[in-house]
Amino acid sequence: MTDIIYQVTPVSPEAHLFEVCCKVGKPEPGGQKFSLPAWIPGSYMIRDFAKNIVSLDVSSAGHAVKVRKLDKQTWRCEPCQGSLEIVYRIYAWDLSVRSAHLDITHGYFNGTSVFMAIDKQTNRTCDVILNPPSGLRYQRWKVATSLQPAGALLREFGRYRAQNYDDLIDHPVEMGDFDVETFAVSGVPHDLVVSGKHRADLKRVKRDLAIICAHHVDLFGELPKMERYVFLVMCVGNGYGGLEHRSSTSLICSRDDLPLEHIAEVTDEYRAFLGLCSHEYFHTWNVKRIKPEVFIPYDLSQESHTRLLWVFEGITSYYDDLTLARTGLISVTSYLELLGKALTRLYQNPGRKVQTVTDSSFDAWTKFYKQDENAGNAIVSYYIKGAVIACALDLMIRSRCKTSANIVKSLDDVMRGLWKKYGETGLGVAEDALEAEIENLTGLDLKDFFSKALNSTEDLDMVPLFREFGVSLRFRCQQKSTDLGGKALEEDHNHRVDMGVTVIAEGGELRIRNIVTDSPAQQAGLSAGDRVIAIDNLKVILSNFEKTLSRYQPEETITVHAFRRDELMQFDVTLKPAPSNTCYFEITGDLGNWIEVSR
Repeated sequence: MTDIIYQVTPVSPEAHLFEVCCKVGKPEPGGQKFSLPAWIPGSYMIRDFAKNIVSLDVSSAGHAVKVRKLDKQTWRCEPCQGSLEIVYRIYAWDLSVRSAHLDITHGYFNGTSVFMAIDKQTNRTCDVILNPPSGLRYQRWKVATSLQPAGALLREFGRYRAQNYDDLIDHPVEMGDFDVETFAVSGVPHDLVVSGKHRADLKRVKRDLAIICAHHVDLFGELPKMERYVFLVMCVGNGYGGLEHRSSTSLICSRDDLPLEHIAEVTDEYRAFLGLCSHEYFHTWNVKRIKPEVFIPYDLSQESHTRLLWVFEGITSYYDDLTLARTGLISVTSYLELLGKALTRLYQNPGRKVQTVTDSSFDAWTKFYKQDENAGNAIVSYYIKGAVIACALDLMIRSRCKTSANIVKSLDDVMRGLWKKYGETGLGVAEDALEAEIENLTGLDLKDFFSKALNSTEDLDMVPLFREFGVSLRFRCQQKSTDLGGKALEEDHNHRVDMGVTVIAEGGELRIRNIVTDSPAQQAGLSAGDRVIAIDNLKVILSNFEKTLSRYQPEETITVHAFRRDELMQFDVTLKPAPSNTCYFEITGDLGNWIEVSR
C-alpha cells in the first residue's frame, strides 16, 4: 500500500466539477505543505491552475484540520496525528490540451490541474483511484490513460499507480464513451482514442499513425521504455493543438481534419493532422527525455527559462512534416508546399528582424505565449525559425559530411547522438552545450553559422542550400490574406499594393487587427483597433476590402476614414508595392539524399 493516494471523481459533470481526495499516510510532523502547479510542461506560460479550486477541506481521523493558504497555489496544515485527508473540488471547463474539462459528454484532465504536490514527498510512489460519475447516462463511460494499472483493467475505472509526482502529472486522462483503435510499434501497444462526434475512418488513421511512429522509432533506434502509448484525440467543430507527454499525447482537432471512409486522398486538413501527430510523437524523445538541464527536475511553481526551445520545438517542427514525405504518406511536392508555407510565415514576420530565436525561447513565458497586436513586429516564433535553422543544419551536414564510401551524415545522426548522451542517461542539456555537441557529432566547424542563426536577427541565406539539392526557392508577393504561400501562381500579379495591415470583421465593421512596422498604414497614423469605414469615401467591409485596394497602383494616395474609440478620423495613406515575402519551391534537379534517412 502506498502512502499517498489520490481519488478522482467526476462528482458533478453538469456543473463541471471534479472532486479530488488526497490521502497522505505520513504527513510532515511540523505541518504538511501542499500545492498545485502554476504551469504544465510543454506549454510555457503561467496558468495558475489553483484558481480553479472552488472548495478545499482538510481532516485527520474524521476531525477538521486547520489549513492556511500561503500563496496563490500553496497551503499548510496544522500538525496532526495520523494520516491526512485533503478534499477539494476543481472547476473543469477548459476544452484544451492543457487543463481539465468535464461535462455530460466526457471528462478530461491533466495531472497538473488536479493533483496536489505533497511537499517533501514528491519522490514517493502514489496511487490514483479513478471513479466514474454516478447515473445511468454514464454507464458506457470508460477510461483512456497511459498511467500504469494497479488493479484496474484496461480502459476501466479503478486503481492506477505512478512512481513519483513527476510521473503522476505526465499521464492525462480521458473518460467517456470514446472510440479506440490499437496498433503495435516495437511490440508496444499504441491506442488511438477519439472523443467527440465524428465519422472518421479510424482504421486508416491507425495505419498511417503506425507508419509515422515506426519511422520515428527507426530514426532514434529504439522506443523509450513504456508499457503503452496513447493518442488522446478530441474532435471539435474548429480546433487544432497538441501537448506531449512521456508515453501519450493530447490532441485537439476539427472533425473535418480526419479522413472519411472511401476517400483515398490526403486532404490539406488531414495532412495537417498527421503532421501534428508526428510532431507530438517526436517529442517522446526530443523534450520529454532529451531536455534542457533547467527542466531536471521541473520547477512548476514559477517560470523555468531556457534559450533552447528552438531546439526542442524547432527541430521537432522540422521533422514532423519531413517524416510524412519520408514515409510516402505525402509526396515530395506536397512536403515542399508545407516547407514553403513555413518559410512564408517567417519572412512575412517583421519580428524576425527584432528578436533572436534564443531570446524568443527565453521569453516564451511573457512574449510568445502572451501575444498582443504588436507581436508580429516584436517577436519571432522559435517553432518556425527553429525549424528553418534545423533545415539549414540538415542540408549543410548532408552537403559537407560525405565519406569516401559515400556515407552521408545528417541531422538524424545528431538526434541519435543526443538521444544516447542525454535521453538514455537522463542528463540535461546545458544552456551552452548544444552547439558544441552538434559540432562534435558532425565534425564541422559551425561557429559562424550558429552565431548568425541563433544570436543575430540576420536572415539565413537558404537559397544556395536548397539549390545544391535540386530545389529552387522562389519569392513572390502575397496575393490576398488567405494566400499562405507554398505554391506558384499561374500568372504574375506582383503589382499588388500593400497597406501593411491585417483586418477582421467585428460587429459588422472592419477592424485593423495588426499593423506592420513602418508600413504605409502606420506611417499615415493608423493603429491596431481602428475601425475602417471608408476608402476614398466608399464604404468598405471585410468582403470588399482587398478588392477595393486592388483598384490602386503603388504610390497612389488613398483617404481612409476610421473610428478610433468614438472619434472619426481621416488618414492619407500612400500605398506601396506588396513585398516579395511569399515563398514556394520549384524542383530543378535531383534532390539527392535530402529526404532520405541517413545511417
